[in-house]
Amino acid sequence: MTTLPTYFISHGGGPWPFMKTEYGQTYAKLEATLQDMPRQLGVTPKAILVISAHWEEAEFTVQANATPGMIYDYSGFPEHTYHISYPAPGSPELAKQVQALIEQAGFAAKLDLQRGFDHGTYSALFPIYPNADIPIVQLSLKAHLDPASHIALGRALAPLRQQGILIIGSGLSYHNLRQFGPSGYAASREFDDWLQDTLIQSDSIRRVEKLLAWSQAPSARAAHPREEHLLPLMVALGAAQEDVASCVYHENTFMGGLTVSSFRFG
Repeated sequence: MTTLPTYFISHGGGPWPFMKTEYGQTYAKLEATLQDMPRQLGVTPKAILVISAHWEEAEFTVQANATPGMIYDYSGFPEHTYHISYPAPGSPELAKQVQALIEQAGFAAKLDLQRGFDHGTYSALFPIYPNADIPIVQLSLKAHLDPASHIALGRALAPLRQQGILIIGSGLSYHNLRQFGPSGYAASREFDDWLQDTLIQSDSIRRVEKLLAWSQAPSARAAHPREEHLLPLMVALGAAQEDVASCVYHENTFMGGLTVSSFRFG
């Protein structure tokens, strides 16, 4: 079977794919790149494993719900966005396999039988697979937010790529909600320049070294006061092992002037 690439997706804000009337063309470029992913892959994944920036637990936790519901983890949006449905099935079988791989790597791992999909999953996946017909399993971050643990987590998950499982880290390359718009222009651009150089120009050893020390990058803490939206990238990169990176989405006018990007490994 073909070894699937891994992705880090900048997933945008809230339930944006379901707000075309309100947002107009704001997310047109991001949406187009997400819609292109099935073509890039060339095959339909057997299942999708999503590491969402919007789920943290004391230990790595795997969604093992066969029929996940919806988590409307946002506020201040139109009423209709609290009735969104993305009825993709879960996969308890894959969840147990993910748990076993994590435990084999020396980490504790739990199953969550109740967890639904948060917007880090359905806002990213709806443009890619609008029919919601591919099984999806979510995997949490570990709450201490340590880069090394999340890169190691990705390495533990790498065998899934040979089994038709698509691994997606869903976050945002810039995530400072207090500077979300033109005021974040400089910081987002500086950090994105560093990220592009780190992922695309550095070899696999050097890029890991640089990501482990990401907080020393230009404008790092201005771009990510808290790193939960960056850590899904660490997992995608760890699972990619030595595969090369390419930038599959990039714009510098996002939400009024932010620079944001998404990456594929492999």
